[in-house]
Amino acid sequence: MSKTQCSLSVSSQSKTAQFDLKTYWTTLIGEINQELDRAVPIQYPDKIYEAMRYSVLAKGAKRSPPVMCVAACELFGGNRLAAFPTACALEMVHAASLIHDDLPCMDDDPSRRGQPSNHKIYGVDMAILAGDALFPLGFSHIVSQTPSDLVPEQRLLRVIAEIARAVGSKGMAAGQFLDLEGGPNAVEFVQEKKFGEMGECSAVCGGLLAGATDDEIQRLRRYGRAVGVLYQVVDDILEAKIDEEQV
Repeated sequence: MSKTQCSLSVSSQSKTAQFDLKTYWTTLIGEINQELDRAVPIQYPDKIYEAMRYSVLAKGAKRSPPVMCVAACELFGGNRLAAFPTACALEMVHAASLIHDDLPCMDDDPSRRGQPSNHKIYGVDMAILAGDALFPLGFSHIVSQTPSDLVPEQRLLRVIAEIARAVGSKGMAAGQFLDLEGGPNAVEFVQEKKFGEMGECSAVCGGLLAGATDDEIQRLRRYGRAVGVLYQVVDDILEAKIDEEQV
């Protein structure tokens, strides 16, 4: 083989080996959707489960929390199968927070992802119950579905504690509180807590499942929070642009 042919061959192999984020994300979304469909089956009481599935399986969902979880797990050498239960739980928690955010007593949003909000379809009462049910279902799914041969129990406890911290009174709930109350510097705090916490939690959970070191977890924490805040800022800008075009 000539020097030129060798160079072209190396270049071709390099391009093949390059990471394709779009393909990775799209493929992972398909797998996550299948897992979520199995994780939230219709059962009694049917109406609550229908409301849960309406939001969890909503078309157009970008699946950012579960994708970040699986990606972080794989980044540190973990098995994708080990991350799927937690990834599904994160999407359940995310969906629950969106259901509650949209309620008339909260942000009072009539639509979500281009579709009617949960309470517009199932009523405020069922929407509240659906959100309430998704939180514990997520925790239960992690415990019952994570392969014990892939993830030690101690790691699972840390994952559950991380999610509880992120959604609690010092995390997303605090962000929603200030979103309602307003006040000086409210926007920055709301972005940090209401949106940054979900990104941070998702990345950290993936690292914990894979057995990342404490230093690596802290790096994931900073990265996830930054991505969560940036994602929401971009989303807000796009929403504002759409609203302007419709005026």
